[in-house]
Amino acid sequence: MTYFKRTAVLGLMLASTSAMAQQVDGPEVNWSLSMWGNPRALSAGIEAISDRVEEATGGKFKIEVFYGGQLSSSRENLDGILLNAFEGAAICNFYHPGKNPAWMVFSLPFLPLGDPKIDKQVRSRMFEHPAIVADMAAWNAMPYLTGLLPQYEVLGKGPAPTELSGWNGLRVRAGGGLGDAMEALGATKQTLPAGETSTAFQRGALDAAAFPYTYAHVSFGISEEADWFTSNLAPGTSECGWVLNKTAYDALPEQYQTLLMDLRDMGMDVEQEAYATQDAKNLPVFRETMQEIVYSEEQLAEFRKVAGQPVWDAWIEANKDKFDAQGVFDAIFTYAEEAAK
Repeated sequence: MTYFKRTAVLGLMLASTSAMAQQVDGPEVNWSLSMWGNPRALSAGIEAISDRVEEATGGKFKIEVFYGGQLSSSRENLDGILLNAFEGAAICNFYHPGKNPAWMVFSLPFLPLGDPKIDKQVRSRMFEHPAIVADMAAWNAMPYLTGLLPQYEVLGKGPAPTELSGWNGLRVRAGGGLGDAMEALGATKQTLPAGETSTAFQRGALDAAAFPYTYAHVSFGISEEADWFTSNLAPGTSECGWVLNKTAYDALPEQYQTLLMDLRDMGMDVEQEAYATQDAKNLPVFRETMQEIVYSEEQLAEFRKVAGQPVWDAWIEANKDKFDAQGVFDAIFTYAEEAAK
C-alpha cells in the first residue's frame, strides 16, 4: 500500500474513533484469531481494530491474527472456536455450508449488494438477524465483522467465454449459489479453498475461478495463471467475515466489549478502502496482461433469467424446514431498499 493510501486509512481510523475515549482501563487480555492465507484487504479491517484496541487500552488488550492456517484450517475455524482453541476467526460461508446454512444466503446470485454503502448497511443488519446469529451460536461463536466482499468476477485459462455458451463444460471454482448460477450456464462448479485454487490451475484441474474482484485474484495468485477475466458479470458475492468466541467475549469486562463493538464501523470502512486501493492497482495490470470480457446488457439479462430467480427459489425450498429461509432471503431485499432511501 502506498504512503498516501496508508495515510488515508490511518486518517479514516482516527476520524472514526475521535469521539472515543483515548484510554479504556481494564485487565490484561490476549486474544488469538485464526486466518488462512496472507494479510490482505479482507484482513485490513480486523487489523485496524486490533491496533486501535491495543492503543485504547494502553496495551492491556491485545488481539493477534495468526495467518496461514497456523491455528486451524479454513474449513475448521468454527470447530476450533467450539473447542475454545482460540478467541475468534475468519470464516467463509461456502467452505462449510452445512455448518452455517442460513449464511449461505450471502452467496445467492444477483443480490442487491453492488453499492458499497448499501452493502455495508445490509450486511451489518444481517449480522444481527436471528437465523444468522443462531448458525454461529451452534458453534459457540457470534457474528462480529462482515468482510464486505466485493462482487465476484471470474478469471480463467484457455478459450475466453465471450458468449454465455462458452461456459458450457468449464470447471469453475465458485461456491454456494454462485456455483449454482455457473451450473445454470453449463459449467461444473468446484468449491476449493482459496489457497488450493492456484495449484489446481497449474495441474490443469480447473478452468476458471470466481473470487472477490480484484483483490482476492491477486492475493491467491490466480491472476498469474489466467488468460482472461470478466469485468461486468457481477454474479454476486459471499460472506467471509469475522466471528468471535462467545465464551471469550462474555468473559471480557463490559468496557472491552463496548470498545470492540464501537470499532466495527471503522473496521468496515477500512476494509472498503483497502478493496478500492487494490482495484486501482490491479485493474491496469489485468487489462495489460489478460483479455477482458465485457458482456452486453442482453447477455447479462439472459444470465440473470436462467441463474437468478430459479436459484433463489431452489435455495428457499431446500432450506425452508431448517430455518425461515424465505424470511432470511426477504430481509436482504428489505434492508437494501431501506438503505437506498
